[in-house]
Amino acid sequence: MPPLKIIKKGFNYSQDGPGNRLVYHLSGCNLRCPWCANPEALFDDEAAEQVSPEEILRQALSAKAVFIDSGGVTFTGGEPTLQYDALLKTLTLLHDNDINTAIETNGTHEHLPDFLPLLSLLIIDFKHYDDRNHKTVTGGSNTPVIENIRIASKYGIPVWVRTPLIDGFNAADEDITGFLDVYKTLDLKNLSFELLPYHEYGRDKWLKLGMDYLVTNGAVDSEKIKMFEDAYKKAGLNIIRT
Repeated sequence: MPPLKIIKKGFNYSQDGPGNRLVYHLSGCNLRCPWCANPEALFDDEAAEQVSPEEILRQALSAKAVFIDSGGVTFTGGEPTLQYDALLKTLTLLHDNDINTAIETNGTHEHLPDFLPLLSLLIIDFKHYDDRNHKTVTGGSNTPVIENIRIASKYGIPVWVRTPLIDGFNAADEDITGFLDVYKTLDLKNLSFELLPYHEYGRDKWLKLGMDYLVTNGAVDSEKIKMFEDAYKKAGLNIIRT
């Protein structure tokens, strides 16, 4: 069984799932979102720390006492599902030891549903409702994302659907209708939605890595966030802020 390739780990409260969580950032990603806050995780870094599923379990069990408020372990990235075999084994071990588990994913992996029986929570990005725009900006299709959200919405575990709102990409007034048209086709009872205003936390990282940071004027104001949230609530969607 291959080890997980981890670029960093640490504790975080509520932003990566409920409660106090041990968060592992895995290396490698199949998308190239220009606003990515963790560009160091975009590539399959052979210099990443390699940790076996059994060692992850040991670390999680030793931290179990501090998993307060329904806390647990979250795997993010990069895109954690790219390390499919090792992640599946790790989640199986954690699940079998009654540890709350979550993954944060871009939703593109064709076998993402394989993880659902092992998860307490799925956090999935939905960056754009239009496939052409999604491909042009991120480098990948949104078709598997929509299908994976659809499958997860029927499975029964909580699902957080997150959208980074970025001016010039997906934050125009007409984009509200575009997103809602997709959400109307889903089983909403297990879904919660979070709108993440654009930030530049990753800019310096991009530059330090010798890569161009191409997003300009991506910020959206609080009124725009409220406009989206009000429309979502009117459509019956459950809005969260973490």
